[in-house]
Amino acid sequence: MQPVYKRILLKISGEVLAGGKNHGFDFDVINSICAEVKKLNEMGVQVGLVVGGGNFWRGRSGGNMDRTRADHIGMLATVMNSLALADTLEQLGVPVRVQTAIEMKQFAEPYIRNKAIRHLEKGRVCIFGAGTGNPYFSTDTCAALRAAEINADVILKATNVDGVYDKDPNKFDDAVKYDKISHSEVLEKDLKVMDSAAFSLCRENKIKILVFNLSDPENIVRAVCGENTGTLVY
Repeated sequence: MQPVYKRILLKISGEVLAGGKNHGFDFDVINSICAEVKKLNEMGVQVGLVVGGGNFWRGRSGGNMDRTRADHIGMLATVMNSLALADTLEQLGVPVRVQTAIEMKQFAEPYIRNKAIRHLEKGRVCIFGAGTGNPYFSTDTCAALRAAEINADVILKATNVDGVYDKDPNKFDDAVKYDKISHSEVLEKDLKVMDSAAFSLCRENKIKILVFNLSDPENIVRAVCGENTGTLVY
């Protein structure tokens, strides 16, 4: 298998890291994901990674909490997940750096674009924590922003469905999956690939998005090697 992308931005939801526990860490799941990232690293693929925080906190978890403060807690959740992924990758022998959008020098480096690119060029996996560092922006938006900044060839958006459909495949048996679809068609058909801010950023910067199912972590390598594992938005 040969990779068709040189530099990728892998976006993983926080919920995935909880596995069947629905909260916290399932290290069997984390190990299986990191094992696939290791394969990419050994192939020479430069990997940037953004992870959500939903296994610990979601904005709506705060009830009547101030939205800004609730989002700050969510950012901290993504840092915990980033550190867990980094530790697992290091145990597998993969060089890795965590950079955070909010400075916390004792835990990780502050996010600096040129430094991140240098890490990638040196073969280090770069994990971007704390979202964009701003409330009201999702980790999808963070993934789109970092992909644009590091000039990633594609965003790999790992989800619980195997691609983009014309309607919800969990509700409609006749839902049709797209193998490829343009950014413009996604907007015209009002398909939910990412939140609007993230998707607009991808469209404006002509960033490809590959949506695939992470239930089989090996799909990460298959996707990077060009196999038909999901839907390519281009």
